[in-house]
Formats: sequence, structure tokens, C-alpha cells
Amino acid sequence: MSDPSYGLTRHLPGTTYQDAVASVTDGLTAEGFGVLTEIDVKETLKKKLDVDFRRYVILGACNPTLAHRALLKERLIGLLLPCNVVVAERDEGGSTVSIASPRELFRLVNNPDLTSVADEVESKLRRVLEAI
Repeated sequence: MSDPSYGLTRHLPGTTYQDAVASVTDGLTAEGFGVLTEIDVKETLKKKLDVDFRRYVILGACNPTLAHRALLKERLIGLLLPCNVVVAERDEGGSTVSIASPRELFRLVNNPDLTSVADEVESKLRRVLEAI
């Protein structure tokens, strides 16, 4: 499976799933993000569909200052917030962390006033990936 063009991805073959979740959460905090939501996909699919799935979590991360700036420039940008971060267990061992690319998402809006915000958010999220 190839990495998505709409996301920033880092494969961590030597990092356990639990350690990857903790590391990305710490990295987000260091860059001014909080985790607003945590969706345990494995648990949800088991509960709702009685199917087994790999360990996979979707974290909804938000940097309040940058979210506020974006909302001032585009009232309904909340449709694309918070920033989604996926941590998934790999079949071959280790973990993968993928973060939705703000630059790619904000292209949907076609508002040049958002470019600087998207660039700043993406820079911070890239640093998160580099730090884990």
C-alpha cells in the first residue's frame, strides 16, 4: 500500500503501536496541539460489526490559535477541522503514523487567505512526524 498524497506519513518498523500513540501525542502537545477526540477503530468495528481489525486509532488534534486564525479567514473551515492523525499497527510489525495534510485539505476551500495558516499547521505537523 502506498502512502496517500493527501497525508504526511512515517513508518516506524521498530516502534510498538502503544509507543507510537504516546510519541505522536507528545509531539502534538509540543507543537501546541491538543487531542480532542480519540476513535479506537479496532474496538468500534468489533463492537458494531463483530469483525477483527488491526489496532488503529484516529486522533482529532487541534491547535486552538491556528484554528481560530483559520476560522476568521473562512467561517466554515470547521468542516475540515480538527487535524486527523492515524496511528496503525503494521502487518509486518511496528506502526505507521499518518497525518492529513492541511495544505491538501485547504485546497478544497480555494481561499488564498488560508495559505499561510495551512503552511504553518503543516510545518508543525511535519515536525511532529520528524520527532517520533
